[in-house]
Amino acid sequence: MADALALAERGLYTATPNPRVGCVVVRDGEIVGRGFHIAAGTAHAEVNALVDAGERARGGTVYVTLEPCSHFGRTPPCADALVAAGVVRVVAAMRDPNPKVAGGGFDKLLAAGVVVESGLLEDEARELNIGFVARMTRGRPWVRMKVAASLDGKTALGNGTSQWITGEQARADGHHWRARACAVLTGIGTVRDDDPQMNVRHVQTPRQPLKVLIDSRLEVSPEAKLLQGGNVLIACAADDAARRRVLEAKGAEILVLPNPHGKVELADLLAELGRRQLNEIHVESGFKLNGSMLREGCVDELLVYLAPSIIGDSAQGMFNLPELKDLSQQKRLTISDVARIGGDIRILARVNN
Repeated sequence: MADALALAERGLYTATPNPRVGCVVVRDGEIVGRGFHIAAGTAHAEVNALVDAGERARGGTVYVTLEPCSHFGRTPPCADALVAAGVVRVVAAMRDPNPKVAGGGFDKLLAAGVVVESGLLEDEARELNIGFVARMTRGRPWVRMKVAASLDGKTALGNGTSQWITGEQARADGHHWRARACAVLTGIGTVRDDDPQMNVRHVQTPRQPLKVLIDSRLEVSPEAKLLQGGNVLIACAADDAARRRVLEAKGAEILVLPNPHGKVELADLLAELGRRQLNEIHVESGFKLNGSMLREGCVDELLVYLAPSIIGDSAQGMFNLPELKDLSQQKRLTISDVARIGGDIRILARVNN
């Protein structure tokens, strides 16, 4: 199963919107077939592994990181392929959270006399597909917010200057997280201050994630680097026909999602991204939008890079949040990983919503 998980990781940047799945076929204690799901519309991991194994799959055991599908999508059901190949046992890391499957694959296999087991390395398999699981179980993507800060928690000078607080290795690592996401989300303040490209440049990737801009009044300049190359979704609160036409001519799609305060309704935006089959959202924005998303329960995980520097109280912090009257009101986190990236420290922390 560990080998199957390693195979699944090879689809880290490409499998979306499908889950990342790996599969290993074993017969007489020997691995005879390997496969993983490369991209939507292509063969699933089980089929690729069966093709690799050929006739050696008959009578064998299949280890797969997710329950084999039981429905016709872009490809036929994998459960049927496993039965036709004559495997006698299937070990899955986890049940498929997709309501179209949700045990149906196991049922098909059991009905054909195949022994089925599940739960082996389930936590690891779930982590690999945390965005897919989130979208299938709650209807919105997994939101990971990246913050680069000094050791005293400052993300920019008082005048908005933020390039660069962390080192080159940390910035390259951040692009790895961008590359695995389905979309990179930012706010108009960041675009106005830094004019970022918001694409993947420092790591190899076969695709670029969607760029999502939250811009309540459609204030973004048509010359902003973010708009270069299209593939941009702009969420606003007040439609402006003239500005819309200019931005659409640049290849941007405009989505109007107002809340009662004249801002973008963040929960509605995440629900729409879920409907568009986006699994993971990578947020890189300023302290105002960071605070709004955290306050409204729209953040699942923090990806924090801390540089060995001190900037001072007059600089901007990580989150613009209201003053707390009591420590019982603090937002609690669960730290899941700490690593050294070059001269900086990377912290992964789950938000206890």
